[in-house]
Amino acid sequence: MVEIMVGDISRLDLAVDGIVNAANAGLIPGGGVDGAINRAAGPELGKVMAQFGGTPTGTAVLTPGYQLNAKYVIHAVGPRYVDGEHGEEQKLVAAYEAVFALAHQYQLTSLAIPVLSSGIYRYPKKEAARVLLDVATRTENQDITVYIVVYEASWLSIFEELRS
Repeated sequence: MVEIMVGDISRLDLAVDGIVNAANAGLIPGGGVDGAINRAAGPELGKVMAQFGGTPTGTAVLTPGYQLNAKYVIHAVGPRYVDGEHGEEQKLVAAYEAVFALAHQYQLTSLAIPVLSSGIYRYPKKEAARVLLDVATRTENQDITVYIVVYEASWLSIFEELRS
């Protein structure tokens, strides 16, 4: 099941097994989704993220959820969008595949996930949403309840169009 919801992913009203963080390759707490998740989780999260020493674009790592309404945080690194001709889609697909691989490895049954790379990394919204839906709705991921959490209601029409 995939549900689209408007809200702040760092302050969910529902409990999930994992929250996906839109992380940077250095795994250094930043702004946007990453900053909100780090503030809500508490200082322990940034300390544990630093222990990894970073992770390449298209990969993900897992940490405890600390003060979030989730057992775990999966820190996924999506690509910076240049022009669509520099492997951006393959890297974005790889980032989502890494998220779901960790979810399966740790037997997570529910995920709250943002649309990676669609903020300061400037991935076109409709294309980023399509990639997320494509990976989240694969047969092998059907056993995971996915809450796609967007911050602005304008995303709803994008997902509605993609699902029709």
